[in-house]
Amino acid sequence: MAKRTPVGTIGKGRRGISPLGWALRGAAAGAAGSTALNAVTYLDMAVRGRASSSTPEQTVEILAEKAHVPIPGDDETRQNRVQGLGPLSGLVAGIGVGVLVGLVRAAGFRSQPLVGTLLTTAGVLVAANGPMTVLGITDPRTWSTTDWVSDLVPHLVYGAVVKTTMEAFDLP
Repeated sequence: MAKRTPVGTIGKGRRGISPLGWALRGAAAGAAGSTALNAVTYLDMAVRGRASSSTPEQTVEILAEKAHVPIPGDDETRQNRVQGLGPLSGLVAGIGVGVLVGLVRAAGFRSQPLVGTLLTTAGVLVAANGPMTVLGITDPRTWSTTDWVSDLVPHLVYGAVVKTTMEAFDLP
């Protein structure tokens, strides 16, 4: 006799969680990872006394120009908007990668903690630095060791937080 699917579980995977449910969990994990990444970055800035990066704002400027979407306001107001949109673009990347992690999980993929952390880190590095590299704002091939460490460490923390958060959703 064929096994019947209980009503309300069609299209749901492990633990009865739908792909949308996993995507939302991934968004939450991505937000947690983004918060951790920002905390590590700001701590590094405070400890070393270094300035924030202007590359997110430059990315917003170039993308707006290429899309023919003006950023309104007088010089000061416009600059304030760009300064707000830069960090928002990082949150979009971090939450977006989290959503992708959730969808991969919905498909049944599970990995060891180190592997999952490294894969997630690679994904967020590409999402964050890829557009800036393609637009010619930065070139990772020219970065110093200090530049790489300053970029890699916060992204590794992001990957670890996202992986750990997603693992927690599997606990009974």
